[in-house]
Amino acid sequence: MIKLYTENDADPSAVKSSPVAVIGYGSQGRAHAMNLQASGCSVIVGVREGGAGEKKAREDGLETASVADAAKQAKLIAILTPDMTHEKVFQTEIAPHLDDGDAVLVAHGFTVLYGRIKPPKNVDVILVAPKGPGDLVRREYARGRGVPCLFAVHQDATGDAKERALAYASLIGGTAAGAIETTFKEETETDLFGEQAVLCGGATELVLAGFETLTEAGYKPEVAYYECLHELKLIVDLLYEGGLAKMHEFISETAIYGDLVSGPRVINDETKARMREVLQDIQSGEFARDWILENQAGKPRYQQMLDVDLDHPIEKTGKDLRAMMSWLQPGANTKDD
Repeated sequence: MIKLYTENDADPSAVKSSPVAVIGYGSQGRAHAMNLQASGCSVIVGVREGGAGEKKAREDGLETASVADAAKQAKLIAILTPDMTHEKVFQTEIAPHLDDGDAVLVAHGFTVLYGRIKPPKNVDVILVAPKGPGDLVRREYARGRGVPCLFAVHQDATGDAKERALAYASLIGGTAAGAIETTFKEETETDLFGEQAVLCGGATELVLAGFETLTEAGYKPEVAYYECLHELKLIVDLLYEGGLAKMHEFISETAIYGDLVSGPRVINDETKARMREVLQDIQSGEFARDWILENQAGKPRYQQMLDVDLDHPIEKTGKDLRAMMSWLQPGANTKDD
């Protein structure tokens, strides 16, 4: 049985005893910085002067500085900007200010695993990856709970790298929900695979294929939208809360029978073979090379594919239908019932 690390396994002082720099103030950056400060850490948010991140961080009551100044002042530097910005930010603004015994932390192992950033041998290199978006990480912490996380050590220069990773996980709420030790390789490759084959690529392609199958057969696009996209949330929530057992408990026997007899007709050995191809591209580094080169070229193929995706008829149908759903409108869920 894998060990699940909890609050009892973490010593927050391993991080709280010195300043922490959070580089970037996007979804994860904001959540980490606010949770760290609420946990008693001295936090400096490294942001672009005059940018939206600086303004938001100051509104949230956090100290801000340039990335270079934040890195200079801190003993632990958490790089929470988008993956493809890491290389430039690290080389120009962080690396020159690293001292013996500092720690570099990332929330996804991509740039370390694929050598886009190469911290010197005299610093710890660690990973803490909450398994949820930043908004959820912040919201659950504020409720006295937390979001599960993975943690890993890539380089242990001080002999305390694991303790620092666990402390950081604890301070953002991760050990309240349970933390699992992994490796940079395992976290990166499984995360990329999950996004591509199941959570994003797989799920959205399944939705689009279902919508197209129904509309091409003459059914109303609005009805197809409800059946293939809208109701997906019901199923995902049940799976999230209690796995297959809870889903089966709360859907009809007709739906269960259809699941059992037709699911394997759609997702079958051929599908798994394609999934293995996706995984092989990730494991070989081919996907990483392709994505890095695409960024270096200015992302023309990325933008073309994205435009095609967002031009799909399901987008217009969904936009029109969601406009009639009062509970999805801005501010609809801000008041207590």
